[in-house]
Amino acid sequence: MYNNGYDNNGYNSYNNYNDYNNGYNNGYNNGYNNQATYYQQNTYVQRDEIAPQTYNMIIGGVLLYGFIVNMIMVSCLEDFAMSMNPIAFLIAYFVMALTGGFMVRKSDNPVISFIGYNLIVIPMGLCLTIIINSYLSAGYESTIITAFLITAVVTLVMMGLGAMFPTFFLSIGRTLCVSLLITIVVELILFFVGIQLGIIDYVVVLIFCGYVGYDWATANTQTKTVDNAIDSATELYIDIVNLFVRILRILARSND
Repeated sequence: MYNNGYDNNGYNSYNNYNDYNNGYNNGYNNGYNNQATYYQQNTYVQRDEIAPQTYNMIIGGVLLYGFIVNMIMVSCLEDFAMSMNPIAFLIAYFVMALTGGFMVRKSDNPVISFIGYNLIVIPMGLCLTIIINSYLSAGYESTIITAFLITAVVTLVMMGLGAMFPTFFLSIGRTLCVSLLITIVVELILFFVGIQLGIIDYVVVLIFCGYVGYDWATANTQTKTVDNAIDSATELYIDIVNLFVRILRILARSND
């Protein structure tokens, strides 16, 4: 009886010890594997991230590229832009701009995002070609230069404010969106009625000043990747072009 009891207890203790070891080994292996996976994922993310200075340089470079393309279009495509069918142009404009915006926002691939950016730059460049050459033919060359300089200063100021007060600008994103939609609807109604209100341009300028600060604050809160830099540059490009066009209209009207 003693021997049987000893053997059984010893055997059971041995099994318990093995179970403990198995549990320990499984826990250790699972923990190690999880840590390895976590390290790999973090290493991948860190490999995708770039330095803040590089991130900002890419944003600036993409913006500069878009403006250079627009300058070339304004200089070389006046006859083509003026000869386009207005309805066909509007259709092509919205198709290209919406497609480009979808590619920029939905893709994590910087190449695809950059292609989407170009699909926005080209139709907006054609619009600028028509607008700027119309003002040039009316003798507003100095007004165009002044509008460009004011736009550059306002953009830099709003970007600085967006960097200093990111919480405020990030909190007004929805307000800016709603305000812009209301303004577009009102402007369309006034257009079809045949009424022009100069105050609309001032309202749009204020909205896009807010958008410059908002988009720059958003850019600074995102992960610093090449794709996010292109996405941020696209948003800022749209803001700056709209800001320039409205400031140009205000200055031309004041000169008249």
